[in-house]
Amino acid sequence: MITELTAEQKKLIPVYQEKYKQAALCTEPIDRQKAADAVKAAYGAIGIKEPEIRFFDSPYSALTFLLSSQGKHLRKSMGCKLGRSLKNHLHAQLNVFLYSQLADSVNKQLMSRLDNLWMQLLWDKHGQLINQLELQLKSPLPSKVRRQVSRKLNNCIQLEEWNVSFIDCQFLIEVLECDYSQTNWEVSKLLAENCDWIFPYQNICFACDRPIKISIDNQIRLHAEAEPALQFADGYELYSHHGVTLPEKYGKIHPEHWQAKWILEEENAEVRRALIQGIGYTRICQELQAVELDTWQDYHLLKIDDNLDIEPIYMLKMTCPSTGFIHALRVPPNLGSAREAIGWVNWEIDPEEFAIQS
Repeated sequence: MITELTAEQKKLIPVYQEKYKQAALCTEPIDRQKAADAVKAAYGAIGIKEPEIRFFDSPYSALTFLLSSQGKHLRKSMGCKLGRSLKNHLHAQLNVFLYSQLADSVNKQLMSRLDNLWMQLLWDKHGQLINQLELQLKSPLPSKVRRQVSRKLNNCIQLEEWNVSFIDCQFLIEVLECDYSQTNWEVSKLLAENCDWIFPYQNICFACDRPIKISIDNQIRLHAEAEPALQFADGYELYSHHGVTLPEKYGKIHPEHWQAKWILEEENAEVRRALIQGIGYTRICQELQAVELDTWQDYHLLKIDDNLDIEPIYMLKMTCPSTGFIHALRVPPNLGSAREAIGWVNWEIDPEEFAIQS
């Protein structure tokens, strides 16, 4: 029973994380021959006839084809079968090692640092694909089409999802030297190293190329300012602000130049919140002429009456006496005075207790 990882083993955890970080952010075109060989090996490993392999420059192109009249006839999905036979079977073996050979404290320490590292990026891509379809149609997807999209995505094997698994697997196999199915591991590695997203069916498999550009923030969310966060060779691109898909009309403009009046016009609540975040409450108060409810010295409690958010927006406006700069912070709508708002901002300390105002 392993009760504690060695210092050297602990040092290797971020090394493995970085390896798969680089894989997830890779923008090199896939080698189509190697990708085809990996797919054929995966089909062969579960006893299925080698499929015809068709390449697309982006997941969006593959998905729109699958929703077309040509793609709708494809019924026998292989994604779940590949997952069960390769990844899940391999994980079942590794779990025996995890829970029989590792103490609970080591198991939790290891898995908490390795699991879910890239799931945020995966779900960003999932959600943004659906959002992009809606933006193209200029309306929400009908429920029937949304179900079709979900089914197609459920049949898809994505690099990010498998990376989460392979960080665990490779560390356990190479560092902790646990037993494993060599065939399943080698085939799974081929898929992870040589493919991006694939949509496997019984006689045909659609393989997607990697993006030519990907930009993320420090929380692993798609993000870029005044340029696409995700671009593919076929022209498919996504504008994103900290994981929120933006229409091009906002995304191509730097947040410094976003206009507060756009918030009043935008119907999508998620996009509206991104605009609020990017513009900042100080500019919103100035540009939307917030109503003053109360004042105390250089502090002003303001309210924006327009329906910008789920609940009314109350702001505490503060003027720095030394620089004259105006700052604004959002405060709860149940505060009845500027003095209450100051206390809330300063951890319930009454402003009379401040020795020095800053």
